[in-house]
Amino acid sequence: MARILYGVHGTQHGHAIRALILARHLAALGHEFLFVSSEEGAGLLSREFRVERFENPGTRYKNQRLDTPATLALAARTLIKRPAELARLARLIAEFRPDAAISDYEYFVPIAAKKAGIPCLSIDHQHVISCCDHPVPPRLLPDYWGIRASIRFLFSACSDYLAISFFQPPAKPGARALVAPPILRQSVIDRAPSQGSHIVVYQSCGICDAFAPYLRSIDREFRVYGYKMDKVDGNLTYRSYSEDGFLDDLASCAYVVCGGSHNLMSEALHFGKPVLSFPVAGAFEQQLNAIYLERLGYGRGASMDRLEPGLLPAFEANIEAMRRRIATGRFCGNDEVFGLLDGFLRQGRLPGRS
Repeated sequence: MARILYGVHGTQHGHAIRALILARHLAALGHEFLFVSSEEGAGLLSREFRVERFENPGTRYKNQRLDTPATLALAARTLIKRPAELARLARLIAEFRPDAAISDYEYFVPIAAKKAGIPCLSIDHQHVISCCDHPVPPRLLPDYWGIRASIRFLFSACSDYLAISFFQPPAKPGARALVAPPILRQSVIDRAPSQGSHIVVYQSCGICDAFAPYLRSIDREFRVYGYKMDKVDGNLTYRSYSEDGFLDDLASCAYVVCGGSHNLMSEALHFGKPVLSFPVAGAFEQQLNAIYLERLGYGRGASMDRLEPGLLPAFEANIEAMRRRIATGRFCGNDEVFGLLDGFLRQGRLPGRS
């Protein structure tokens, strides 16, 4: 059995949830883990595995927008610490003696693994941006070029790349990459979807003050997550997050209104739910997710700056066509990813990649 060094991006929970799905599967087969993470990710992972905390470049949001100064300041602070942190990680590698490494958009593990001669597999959603070509409108080209440069500079020291995505464009020739459908929690896979009348609303990356008043003006039942409270306000039912409660609401809703999170979109699409996405301004990954929602007919993107009265009625007018399109998609790649990961651990490279 293999010893695996696993680096996980710590901002919010999505990266850690994906890592836990894979680690639980591999741990049941006898593999051992040492995790490297930060922030929320480290807290979540440490409930089940040994975690060493290493600060990482992360994304900061403010008022429903990317907080560029704070994001750059965190990246600069991480780079200043790079020599000392790499030396600390080298000592951990010498102690743990890993056979392989995995990185979910983590900075230090791929660099340290490369120096130690350990094969390192990237498993995340972000590398679908740099390992594939995309239909990007001219207004987003500066953001597109910027995030590609950031990914290549900070997060591209792995030996192989497995991009996880609800949209699956082909990898570019020579990219040492494959693209697979999303990895879903077992609690999602185990639930059977139904179609109710309520609408699930989830906001996590900063909340626009005008959003709740806008929803109150619409004659629909909204179950609202992200405000960290339990309260009924007319047609809005605010709920604190619990996995079972949220997934029950998600599996039985009419459709989903959310930000630009790939994980949440993937779970909604797995349940057959159309998605109205409000991606954070300046966050290109979220903008790209919204572009593909529209391109594939699974939903549409919108802006918090333009909360027009006709927005939801126009979305609902096409909802049956969206549901038919969603029924043709691939939104659960667990078995495929498990097989590819097993091949990487045995061969030191992704089986079947270009």
